[in-house]
Amino acid sequence: MIVVGAGIAGLACARELIDAGIPARVVERGRVVGGRLASTRFDGRYADIGAAYLTADDPAFQGLLDSWRVAGLAHPWTDTFAVSAPEGDDTTTGPMRWSAPGGLRSLAEDLARELDVTLEQEVRALPEADAVVLAMPAPQAMRVTPVGVPQEWSPVLAAVLTFGERSWADFHGMFVNGHPVLATVCDDGDRRGDRAPVLVAHSTGDFARPRLGDPLAAAGDLESAVRKLLDLPPAESVRVHRWTYAQPLAGDAPFHRQGNVYVCGDAFGKPRVQTAWLSGRAVARDIVLRRRSG
Repeated sequence: MIVVGAGIAGLACARELIDAGIPARVVERGRVVGGRLASTRFDGRYADIGAAYLTADDPAFQGLLDSWRVAGLAHPWTDTFAVSAPEGDDTTTGPMRWSAPGGLRSLAEDLARELDVTLEQEVRALPEADAVVLAMPAPQAMRVTPVGVPQEWSPVLAAVLTFGERSWADFHGMFVNGHPVLATVCDDGDRRGDRAPVLVAHSTGDFARPRLGDPLAAAGDLESAVRKLLDLPPAESVRVHRWTYAQPLAGDAPFHRQGNVYVCGDAFGKPRVQTAWLSGRAVARDIVLRRRSG
């Protein structure tokens, strides 16, 4: 079995196959595993630039989070976010949001332990295998082989802003509603637990879409929006990362199958990390079931 994509969906799929005694190889075009569980090193410190946090309402995924907590890889972060909106500021409570002291990519690295993973290898044509799992957004899967799974995605620009000191009141994270530039802002020092003066802002899809060709040119607008929102001094540095496929519209099925080709990921359900993990596991279990019944 070949799994293309070493995000959490692909790693969950490969892990489930291996646990069922079915050999699986993971191929990833990037230099590291993780996909949108992305942590990038700036000035000797990792900042989370992809998924902002993890939540769980599935017992199995909650069990995985608990195992990561015991191992010191993840911890409960907050159930409360600030809300900035044109009609006024507020707070909102919701499910417990989990973060990782070593960056969210450390969780993907844990899933990848002892798996057969080949990095920096882009798959341009469908590999020959009993089953091929394309653990990626459908528009990217279409570059490998025609797959009849319609998906709509919005892009995001993620800005990492580093300051000389923490000059803002604690807020964990913030939903920014009705803003032309910003969708969320997270206190990465609070999220990671080291109190570093680092904020990570995610843009709206409408702001990101015309700027995907030159995301670095958006740094000034993103910094200005964050500074105005939180009344901050100039940042010491601003780094911008482009996510062309960041936020999918929710789908219904847990995965898509076309012959021996599967597509899985966080578009198959409510878009979040748990959905991607469940989608990858569901593909693996379907492969196991068909193998045993065939």
